[in-house]
Amino acid sequence: MSRVAIPTEDDRLCSHFGHCSYFSVFNITDNTISSIDKIVPPPHQPGVLPGWLAEQGITDIIAGGMGQRAIDLFNSKNVNVIIGASVVTPQELINSFLSGNLQTTDNSCNHDDENHTCNH
Repeated sequence: MSRVAIPTEDDRLCSHFGHCSYFSVFNITDNTISSIDKIVPPPHQPGVLPGWLAEQGITDIIAGGMGQRAIDLFNSKNVNVIIGASVVTPQELINSFLSGNLQTTDNSCNHDDENHTCNH
């Protein structure tokens, strides 16, 4: 079984991973959704969410944007990170992911340049 987490705000992908209201967590068995959970994250602090989500058994993250440090922390905990997802419903994202048709663009929140505009 895998567990795929999608940062969610107002029933859509939250474009900034660390500031979502909750995570939509899809439990996947044999490439089929077996159940869906909503989990509320602890207060945002740099470096906390990768460890917390790994403790929740998350195997994959689908996000719009994320800083490189967070990506590295997830990878060190064997959590796969997919960035550049569109701001659509979590159900649309997971359906695309499971069918192998998830479209992504550039990391919308890479923190790598001084023109960074994700407003946090």
